[in-house]
Amino acid sequence: MTQVTVLGTGAWGTTLAQVLCDAGHEVLMWGRNTEVVDEINSSRSNHKFLPGIFLPENLRATTDVTTAFTFGKAIVLAVPAQSLRENLRSWKPIFPAGVPIISTLKGIEAETMSRMTEVIVEELGTDELLIGLITGPNLAGELSLREPAGAVAASPNEVLQHLMIDLFTTPYFRIYPSYDLVGCELAGAAKSVVALAVGMTIGMNLGENTQAMIITRGLSEVARFGHSYGANPLTFLGLAGMGDIVASCGSALSRNRQFGEAYGRTGTMEAARIEVAKTVEGVASAPAIRELAHRVGVEVPIIEVMADAVTGSITPAQAMERLMSVSTLAEL
Repeated sequence: MTQVTVLGTGAWGTTLAQVLCDAGHEVLMWGRNTEVVDEINSSRSNHKFLPGIFLPENLRATTDVTTAFTFGKAIVLAVPAQSLRENLRSWKPIFPAGVPIISTLKGIEAETMSRMTEVIVEELGTDELLIGLITGPNLAGELSLREPAGAVAASPNEVLQHLMIDLFTTPYFRIYPSYDLVGCELAGAAKSVVALAVGMTIGMNLGENTQAMIITRGLSEVARFGHSYGANPLTFLGLAGMGDIVASCGSALSRNRQFGEAYGRTGTMEAARIEVAKTVEGVASAPAIRELAHRVGVEVPIIEVMADAVTGSITPAQAMERLMSVSTLAEL
């Protein structure tokens, strides 16, 4: 049994905490919301983020980050991607040295175009071999019900891979090791933009032919983009790539798809933000991913269109018109 600290009490952090408990570990969650923390401790529930889920007895929560850092022999990050740097800066004076850090964040920092693990290294000075990533087609609403699912434990450090496998493996959650941290991280960020595009087409009442085109062409873009940064092309055929795209694009539980649907239906970003008042990583990451692709000369038409769409430069109708005008000289 390992003592694990989970930073974040949202739907994803709470779901991962449940998985860790089910795997036989002792878990302490940290969050700022006193009402959520008190409910977890007193009622074994988190109705705001995971309604109807009864949490394990070996799960506790706290608002005291010092207590959280003192507790964990491993630290799991489950805070919004765009707030990671700010959080790390505030935590740095008390962040424990030498403790494995496991990121579960999917996004690219909007201002710096940095991957989340790069932000961790920059802010904490942590050895890259102590940083891992859990990623894959994991929708919190389904995983919290203990429905069968799989994920990738990515790290260049084989010892950390095995630690993540031990921490998160349960009868319903299978973990597969990967050395391709960069590829897994870029895939997790870029798939959110593809899911936005698929949602947009659904909101516009376009059918499955259109969705299939966006998904497959989007996967191709994500693979080219990742490969240009040294990722293993096969990563994008696995759980971190194709698996995550299929789940995010195909499920109504996906926040990115939900936001895309609202945008396609209403025609404005303002209305979509009101309708989906949640963290949507694809909206913040799209312009940054476009910039990263342009830096290495990779064409990513779907990502480019969605980056313009989420900044309000074009409407959903104009976005589809642009997507259908992309060169058809060769599919691959």
